[in-house]
Amino acid sequence: MIALTTRRGQRLAIVGLGASGMAAARALDAGGADIIGYDDSPARMAEAQAAGLATGDLKNLSWADLSALVLAPGIPLTHPKPHWSVERARAAGIPVIGDLDLFFGERQAHVPPAPVIAITGTNGKSTTTALIGHVIGQAGRQVAIGGNIGTPVLALEPLTPACHYVIECSSYQIDLTPALSPRVGIHLNLTPDHIDRHGSFEGYEAVKERLIAAVEPEGTAIVGVDDNASAAIADRAEQRGQIVVRLSMKRPLADGIYLDGTRLMRAHGGAGTVLVDLAGIDTLRGVHNAQNAAAAFAAAASLGIDDKKIVAALMSFPGLAHRMQIVGRRGKVIFVNDSKATNADAARQALASYDHIHWIAGGVAKAGGIADLKTLFAKIRHAYLIGDAAPSFAATLAGHVATSLCGTLEEALRQAAAAAQQDDASEPVVLLSPACASFDQFANFEVRGEAFTALVAALP
Repeated sequence: MIALTTRRGQRLAIVGLGASGMAAARALDAGGADIIGYDDSPARMAEAQAAGLATGDLKNLSWADLSALVLAPGIPLTHPKPHWSVERARAAGIPVIGDLDLFFGERQAHVPPAPVIAITGTNGKSTTTALIGHVIGQAGRQVAIGGNIGTPVLALEPLTPACHYVIECSSYQIDLTPALSPRVGIHLNLTPDHIDRHGSFEGYEAVKERLIAAVEPEGTAIVGVDDNASAAIADRAEQRGQIVVRLSMKRPLADGIYLDGTRLMRAHGGAGTVLVDLAGIDTLRGVHNAQNAAAAFAAAASLGIDDKKIVAALMSFPGLAHRMQIVGRRGKVIFVNDSKATNADAARQALASYDHIHWIAGGVAKAGGIADLKTLFAKIRHAYLIGDAAPSFAATLAGHVATSLCGTLEEALRQAAAAAQQDDASEPVVLLSPACASFDQFANFEVRGEAFTALVAALP
């Protein structure tokens, strides 16, 4: 835990007592702040009280005594309507911040040399964050990984100058971090998302761009430029005089890192040299993973890590749990856990990355189902459908892909594994990429993925 000594003696309200809110409360309390926690959920209030943290009714509090409101990222700051606590704070002239702002304030006060690598983007943030952390660690440097990826940033080990902090940042978190100041800022891509929380695509874009604009002087801004909005973000950063490394998976670049087939190329002044061939690195299959690898290469190189060490680390990357995670091999058959794919767009990446797929899909379908995946149906040898969505998915696949209504994950895996062993392909894949939420049969996608992994392990 990072004890927030810079807030010693101050009184702060914390609204939202989930993982990040509780971590913030503990960090402030440990640093000597006077805190008062609140959550709209009575159950979370009770959990905080049981943990020995001070809670109270903020609606009847004198807000003039507060130095800041620490807001959990899941609580609306602006859209569709500010939470009532935000309106109270603004009326009282009190800053509204998040846990990342507390982290950057503490780092600036005590260990400004500590490198922070901050990653954002609509897609690929978590894998890129994990990959960069892996590369830095494999290079023999101290590293801590947190933020939106799972571990709240204030729950990390105490700040030290030598530690590299690799932080995944959602748009909600960036919006609450006026003190944002990474050594390396990475923006991967931008597609319409979270419009309900930012009011418009332009509002969403503006929040994302703050991470790049906030990069420290002499730091490095790394920007994927394969969509128009992100390309404009890179151009504006360069116009501000920032050091910019562009990434493209669609076309060669005169300067930057781009994908040529399966090879990552580094170009300078128009001349490209090969950095690494990603062919054969199972955990980095697909164009989307090539972008993750390019961002990791650019980040590590900007930190002075040798190219050969970066390549070795990419080759040893174990992947991220539940995201195109290879969890077993039986003979020529690969078993892939992509349980994190809770909608069709997320499943698209895995389906695009493999051929000869025995696809396990289904659960609670999202709007639109899997109709948008039609261009990838030719890759699927057979679909084994489970859960509530099975009948509707079978109707969409009819005439394109052979299907079996299996009901349960266990039965789907049994049938898929048997069929894949008889497949004449050199490397058939049994892929769990449900394109659905899990709630009809599992508590969450993690539990679903763990069940799949355990079933694969139990195969003969």
